[in-house]
Amino acid sequence: MQVPEHYTSDVLFFFDGKPLELSLYQLLSERMAEVLPDDVSVKVQKNQISFYAPRLFAAASLPVHRKKDWPRECLVVTIGLARPLNSPRAAVSVEPYPGRWTNHILVTRPEELDSELMEWLREAHDFALSKR
Repeated sequence: MQVPEHYTSDVLFFFDGKPLELSLYQLLSERMAEVLPDDVSVKVQKNQISFYAPRLFAAASLPVHRKKDWPRECLVVTIGLARPLNSPRAAVSVEPYPGRWTNHILVTRPEELDSELMEWLREAHDFALSKR
């Protein structure tokens, strides 16, 4: 995974005061680096950490508009796919453009960063490469 020069300090600043979410993100990043090609780059932004190949295909963020039934502490993993995720793990799925779905998954425990989630991220990576 290709990271910018100040990546580590930017990530620490992004998750300041959120140790659980930081640890979940670090594990997510490690697992993504293990299963995705080397063409993935990452960018820490104000509201999310974005993953590109070269187009945006996934992001990690903190909940901004928390729904009433969402956990108090969680990491939101957003995945762009050609389909909605038909899974109880998908907290929200929206179609901002025809044939392009944004799926939000709430992660609260390390074991939720599993092979199923990694497969969705691989699918999102491949979908991003197929777009013009």
